[in-house]
Amino acid sequence: MQGVAKAIRFHGNRLKSAVLQHMSTNDTFLNLIMHFRSASPTPFIPYGGLENTTVAEILKIKGEDEAGRVYWCNTSDTVYDAVKHMTQHHIGALVVIKPGEQKLLAGIVTERDYLQKIIVQGRSSKITSVGEIMTEENKLIAVSSDTKVLQAMELMTDKHIRHVPVIDQKVVGMISIVDVVRAIVEQQHEEVKRLNEFIKGDYY
Repeated sequence: MQGVAKAIRFHGNRLKSAVLQHMSTNDTFLNLIMHFRSASPTPFIPYGGLENTTVAEILKIKGEDEAGRVYWCNTSDTVYDAVKHMTQHHIGALVVIKPGEQKLLAGIVTERDYLQKIIVQGRSSKITSVGEIMTEENKLIAVSSDTKVLQAMELMTDKHIRHVPVIDQKVVGMISIVDVVRAIVEQQHEEVKRLNEFIKGDYY
């Protein structure tokens, strides 16, 4: 994935040319975009150019913009309840909040934490608290809503993580590597479509 991110950033024009050259004989790219579009009912990100697409646009279509929702749990919740919460909402991570009215950020807990620190170690999810297995705030890797999608992808691939909280003074959402790849594929598809239309003479 790291190689893909760098290829898109530094060799975007070459990638576009290659895709255009093979569009008539190779359906892989089109199949990929159709897979993403059929796998999720979420709206598509409006075309603004791959280099200009930000995390804020991902949050907007997910309903996790400034007025949206953030899925969370407390440090004192059991891992079992946290995993149940993830399952109910079809997500792979939760923001973890410290107990109290201020709801201060404590960290993040993911499905990987559950597998590595509960299942593999033979611990009970019903008696282990989220605070015992979460990634704490001081080790948390995050982005802001104005972070470029390509930068987010490089960060996630470099750090080998699949979920990143979005923080603008407070937590405003969560993005996954799937969200990022979907956004990149959609923007790349639109760029190729526009180039193809230009080559065919649809633009003056």
